[in-house]
Amino acid sequence: MPYIIGTAGHIDHGKTSLIKALTGTDTDRLKEEKERGISIDLGFAHLDLPDGTSAGIVDVPGHERFIKNMLAGAHGIDLVLFTVAADDGVMPQTEEHLDIVHLLGVKMAIFVITKADLVPAARIADVEEEIDILTLGTTLENSPKLAVSSVTGQGLEELKQLISATLKARVQSPPGGYFRLPVDRAFVLQGHGVVVTGTALSGEIQVGEQVRCLPGDHLFRIRSLQVHGHSVERAGWGQRVAMNLTGPERASIERGQVICHEKLSLTSARFDAFLEVRPAAAKGIKNHQRLRIHIGAAERLAKIVLLGDAQKLNAKESAYCQITLNEPLLVMRGDHFVARDETARRTLGGGVVVHPWASRHKRGEAELLARLNALHNGEFGALVENFLAESAAFALPIEAIYQFLNLREEEARQKIDMLKGLRVINAEGEKVFTTTAKWNRLKERLLKTLEEFHASHPLAPGMDMEELRGKLGFELSQKIFRVVVESFIIEKLIAKEENLLRLASHRLQLGGQEKTLMDTIKKLLGAQPLAPPDLKEIEKQAGVPRQRLNEVIRLLEREGSVVRITTDMYFLAGSIDELRATLRSFLAQKGEMTAASFRDLIGSSRKYTIPLLEFFDRDGLTIRIGDVRRLKSPRANEKSPSSH
Repeated sequence: MPYIIGTAGHIDHGKTSLIKALTGTDTDRLKEEKERGISIDLGFAHLDLPDGTSAGIVDVPGHERFIKNMLAGAHGIDLVLFTVAADDGVMPQTEEHLDIVHLLGVKMAIFVITKADLVPAARIADVEEEIDILTLGTTLENSPKLAVSSVTGQGLEELKQLISATLKARVQSPPGGYFRLPVDRAFVLQGHGVVVTGTALSGEIQVGEQVRCLPGDHLFRIRSLQVHGHSVERAGWGQRVAMNLTGPERASIERGQVICHEKLSLTSARFDAFLEVRPAAAKGIKNHQRLRIHIGAAERLAKIVLLGDAQKLNAKESAYCQITLNEPLLVMRGDHFVARDETARRTLGGGVVVHPWASRHKRGEAELLARLNALHNGEFGALVENFLAESAAFALPIEAIYQFLNLREEEARQKIDMLKGLRVINAEGEKVFTTTAKWNRLKERLLKTLEEFHASHPLAPGMDMEELRGKLGFELSQKIFRVVVESFIIEKLIAKEENLLRLASHRLQLGGQEKTLMDTIKKLLGAQPLAPPDLKEIEKQAGVPRQRLNEVIRLLEREGSVVRITTDMYFLAGSIDELRATLRSFLAQKGEMTAASFRDLIGSSRKYTIPLLEFFDRDGLTIRIGDVRRLKSPRANEKSPSSH
């Protein structure tokens, strides 16, 4: 089983010396580190334990100016070797490092009291007491303590045995989900290309496999892999991994980006989280405060919004919040983060991601905290249902669900198939998922919207499908909406005619005024059958509002009394039938016709002849070839008057 050991502790408390004494590796690799005698950036080594176990080691800097570097390497740690110098005891960075390790959810620690050769036994006991007080109420309370000296070798063998026993006592199943590796180092190796290193949080990869870099969305192929300096074909969770990548020439990879399985693609600029404020944050955290968020190996400026009624969280308090990042990150539910003040001087708190792609919340949003608690602590079924319910989209594909659950696709499908509260929608071969409650809410809104439409447009045969889709309050694609509509038609709740939808129970009931207006329109159109008035003129002569005129003339069109030639030009159906017969007869004899000859034939003006010819082109009677028209086929458009 793979393990990662990390260091923590105040500057000059012997972290790097301890790792060198344990492994023989000097993790201070930079020239500046050698010159100044302090760790500035992350150092790496590996430890071979007495039982044959090999663990990767991440040595972090202790200076307060390099906390962001410490945070870049502190994720993914199984066991922390927390150094406290026997002569100094607990110091400011001891406290801050403890807060960070606690907030990152590290459960196993050994407090190593270094420089034991410099003090008497009584002082060791005092330091142990300081550590006990410091760790009260944290994940590291009651951790073992051991005094050592990297100079004399005191306690080093006991420490190795204790590390081995502590790691062996930890029972851990492989974390779910696809491969993820937050990058803590990236550089170009001459002749080999890009090399990245990091601690793999989940999943496995192998040489030749394609991986994605997020954010940035570049795809790379793995040329080679190393673990603890040895070339391997496969690597995965719990290991320090170096990978040589080939891919786009101009693509650059930096600390904080994540190398992941190509199936992971969603990044986040806003997430919901459970936040804990540490005792050292004397002023607490205020609503809308700007912070620095550390997650994985990344650091981002962010704004925090406290959810609920609180305007401020005091030290030792916790609450749900929403964090908006200035740049997106690959964020997964359950990921731990650390929040520091905007000036990067102190650690204020941290917590765990609850919803990685949260929508912006409204003040006073009903049952918000209960929903967030279900997303944070709920059982699998409640978790999936609440995630789908929270989404602005009516239905989501499996890709969004398995990334939210941090599961592999096949595992997510297997579990989802067993849930009873979901509805599966098969939209043109693509399966998407929604909840039964959301389905019923959509049905209710759709029926109510149609009912209101019929009430305000009593003469309209139905509501345009696209107009209706836009009024339902969900992100709903056309193809999913078509499936929903078909389902409601099968239930005999609605009816569809062309692109119009109506309630199945809706019937047009014409009153005396409507019938009178229909007769008036037909009379006006029939006064000059080949030069009828346009809608504007009919509106003026009939003395009715345009909306009412539109509704009534559509009724006439649907019953076949009138034919629409252009948007505002209508002819009586009988007139169009006579024109069709005249035009067919002429073309059958002459073979072709110009616009001018058609005008002369029917004795009308260009205002009408051009739209009429274009109508007969669309209708399939004629075909335009240059400036002339011909019959489309010998039997073109042999329609009877009753077909209109």
